Amino acid sequence: MKRRYFVKRFAASALAAALLPAARAAELAAEPAPVPGAPIAGGKPVHILIGFPPGGGTDTVARLLADKLAVQLGQPVVVDNRPGAGGQIAAQLLKNARPDGLTLFFSHDHTISILPLVVRQPGFDPVKDFTQVAGVASFANTFAVSAATPASSLDEYMAWARQQDGRGSSVGIPAPASVPEFLVKVLSQKYGADLLSVPYRGTAPMVADMLGNQISAGIGSVPEFIENHRAGKLRVLATLGPQRQKTLPEVPTFAELGLRGFEDLPYYGFFAPKGTPQDALDALSEAIRRVMADPGVQDRLDRIGLTSEYMSAAQLTARARAYERTWSRIIRESGFQPQ
Repeated sequence: MKRRYFVKRFAASALAAALLPAARAAELAAEPAPVPGAPIAGGKPVHILIGFPPGGGTDTVARLLADKLAVQLGQPVVVDNRPGAGGQIAAQLLKNARPDGLTLFFSHDHTISILPLVVRQPGFDPVKDFTQVAGVASFANTFAVSAATPASSLDEYMAWARQQDGRGSSVGIPAPASVPEFLVKVLSQKYGADLLSVPYRGTAPMVADMLGNQISAGIGSVPEFIENHRAGKLRVLATLGPQRQKTLPEVPTFAELGLRGFEDLPYYGFFAPKGTPQDALDALSEAIRRVMADPGVQDRLDRIGLTSEYMSAAQLTARARAYERTWSRIIRESGFQPQ
């Protein structure tokens, strides 16, 4: 049977491409090509602000995407960690950055949708100060316990926590006044357990304390727990979301366990300073779209527990506002007062 190969390469590599198996040739042909056009702001480095320390889930995803974006944009892309205050420091830096397309903020729901609900003066307004560029994924938060905690299910953990009489039933959270903290409050009320939220500056130090059995449990995203769960160093007992996670098919959802209202999944997205030129926003969005179309990127994100999902600026805006509406109700009903 006559075979045809449509692999667009330089002439010198045409013969080599023709000798590849058909599947590999098709794979090469499908790889996203670099974005055409002039580099942004003369090709200077693009800086991606991260509001959390290196080693956490946000940092891991940002570095994966940054490498691919550099190829698509044809200019350097640098990850700039500015941890602190649940992403507030990085968000304030974005607000004050020059709107030339060279500074982006890669964030999940906490800084964009939750902080403005729980902090009276966060130092930024996502609506007035930021412009959405593109969304890249959704993910589920999970409840996990340390290896030394004698529980293999959420019910067993709560029964154990009630017996501690306030001792040892500490639950780590990545930031104060975050979705995980409100989830701890809901769990305490539902199970009649005296759970104590322990806020950290990001998930990485929290996981380190869990691995050292310094705290009995923690709440974080699937990417931040998945490898240690697989290795038996931590145990994930429940996940948020409308259905079980593909990477954790054995772990029930909170809805399955009778705790409903937490089906709306958080998101990851890129944001730029308000006033960034539209041509720069278009170039960035298109580069992100091409990166997210890469099967290799999709596979890597899926394997660490994210659902890869390109969202246009308009779609990311709608997603963030819907998530904010959901959690504004939960926060209000919890009795929490902005600080």
